[in-house]
Amino acid sequence: MELIWLEDYLALAEALNFSRAAEARHVTQPAFSRRIRALEDWIGAELFTRSTHGVALTPAGEHFHNQAEVLTRALHQLRRDTIEASGRGARAVSIAATHALSFTFFPKWVRSHEAVLALGNLNLISDSMQACEQMMLRGDAQFLLCHYRQNMMSRLETGQFKSIVVGADTLVPLSAPGSNGAPRWSLDGFEPAKYLAYSAQSGLGRIVAARWGAKDRGFALETVFTSHLAATLLSMARAGDGVAWLPLTLAEEDIAAGRLVEAGNPEFEIPIEIRLFRPLARQGDAAESVWAAFARS
Repeated sequence: MELIWLEDYLALAEALNFSRAAEARHVTQPAFSRRIRALEDWIGAELFTRSTHGVALTPAGEHFHNQAEVLTRALHQLRRDTIEASGRGARAVSIAATHALSFTFFPKWVRSHEAVLALGNLNLISDSMQACEQMMLRGDAQFLLCHYRQNMMSRLETGQFKSIVVGADTLVPLSAPGSNGAPRWSLDGFEPAKYLAYSAQSGLGRIVAARWGAKDRGFALETVFTSHLAATLLSMARAGDGVAWLPLTLAEEDIAAGRLVEAGNPEFEIPIEIRLFRPLARQGDAAESVWAAFARS
């Protein structure tokens, strides 16, 4: 058994496509396929079905999934703890954060916790929600900071993780104003509003979809642009290209300056939490100290 086999398995279970999984693992597809087969030979059961229609987990593969995630994280944590105990490694603590929070909420939040800053050597990793979830599931980060709302379909809503609320935010549908000051694109109009949408990689996109899916809304949208970056959608909305649901923490300066206005009545807003996630299992001393400092506040 090799650790890379477990990591390869998790990549393929996520992508369900050999080419994409091999690319994510920075290896050629034939080499990747051989490593997956080596893992199946070691286990003594097929974990994936291969067909012209694609790749799927077998019942054995489904059974293997949760424990493979737990074991991979535990092995990475064991390595970090051992290096720390040897005195050779710096006590770095990695926090994965979604892009929108990395540039707005995170700096103020961390500066307000002197006890955390005093611990030193915090490593912020900024990426999409999907990538941040994968980092947590692999054990590449000890914490995840993200926007959260019930029913958003987070991969961390399992018995393997816990979280605390560390802030609040609101997703507001915003548009550039027209010459009369009214929104250029309105959700209250009869015509479909040009819609600047989040991609599937985005946690904010999951939240918007869970609250205002096609069957739940009484207004029409025409998707004209898609991105997983809220900052990109902010720029597009500010330029007048459509309406986007944007975090108030990101858009408040543009709202105050009149560059963006609300595109509908307040019932279209989506209140959301800002949460810090961590594995249930105990982490290293440095990570536990960081968690304790955040949890106390």
